[in-house]
Amino acid sequence: MSRDGRVYLDHNATTPLKPAVKAAMVQAMDLVGNPSSVHAFGRTARRAVDEARAAVAALAGVKPAQVLFTGSGTEANNLALRGFSGRTVLVSAIEHDSALAAAPLTESQDTQRLPVQPDGTADLAALERILADTAGPALLSLMLANNETGVIQPVADAAALAHARGALLHCDAVQAAGRLAFSFGALGADLMTLSAHKLGGPAGVGALVLAEGLEPDALIRGGGQERRKRAGTENLLGIVGFGAAARLALEEIAAAADLAALRDRLEREALAAVPQARVMGASAARVANTSCLVLPGVPGETQVMGLDLAGVAVSAGSACSSGKVKPSHVLAAMGEDATAASSAIRVSLGWTSDDEAVDRFLAAWITVARRSGRA
Repeated sequence: MSRDGRVYLDHNATTPLKPAVKAAMVQAMDLVGNPSSVHAFGRTARRAVDEARAAVAALAGVKPAQVLFTGSGTEANNLALRGFSGRTVLVSAIEHDSALAAAPLTESQDTQRLPVQPDGTADLAALERILADTAGPALLSLMLANNETGVIQPVADAAALAHARGALLHCDAVQAAGRLAFSFGALGADLMTLSAHKLGGPAGVGALVLAEGLEPDALIRGGGQERRKRAGTENLLGIVGFGAAARLALEEIAAAADLAALRDRLEREALAAVPQARVMGASAARVANTSCLVLPGVPGETQVMGLDLAGVAVSAGSACSSGKVKPSHVLAAMGEDATAASSAIRVSLGWTSDDEAVDRFLAAWITVARRSGRA
């Protein structure tokens, strides 16, 4: 709970900066040099970047040389999906908007959408058919944990199918990092996206993890930074913060069980009070912090506004649409009609969440439901 008494339950949009991360960034403010400079000041700055790169690499289970820093997870997704010309790009229907926009559908169907099952998991049988029907080399993008429902995707199985057909697999792990134990190698991924501000790090810095020997075309040109794959002076403060957040994420992954208990209580008591409500993806494995609640007939925007007036912050779907609330493409892909897809909110817990926050949410949300005649 914040100092003004407001409750923040929108950690999937961005999680508050952790104190230890802030301290690391404040200390880094005293660094003077450009990391690309060869003098002592530059070398000191370079050392800080290298240490952060090693920390992010450890989070993903890779070598530091496999980590490319970017300006965001969105940029990393674009670098991955636009960096391999000549490959047909396949994306799941529940990917983040940044992946869908980086690989838009075209009349020639150079990009296809992989469907999901009603529980929100990728349809692997459909993937086999799509890969078999795809001429030439392909690149498949499948996230590890969905940002709206928290449903964990069968990435390792999808990677095996993709590799059997000579395809590459990109995994957007932005919502999974720090919430789910995983490794790049065990998933079988060729590329992976990470983002600092979902871990309690700063906004404005992300990373693309690459399999050894894999070289995407540069998205931003003009300098030799990041192996000539991402030109521009490195965001030293952001990268240092990313490194600090990555170290903490590895240390605190066990706390996911506590978040799961909070999330489960929230859902249990919400459904008991409002039997018409539903939890999307509840039958599938999910990351511990995420709950997608559908209150049929009550627009998600109405719920978000009512909760905000009560001092509780949640969101309706992704927070990456310039503040616009629109029907969830994720729920539509799961087979939900337009009413349900427009009546969902996402409650996402994090390191600041506790029982009092859940209590405040339940009281406010049940009041919204009753005022709408749904409880």
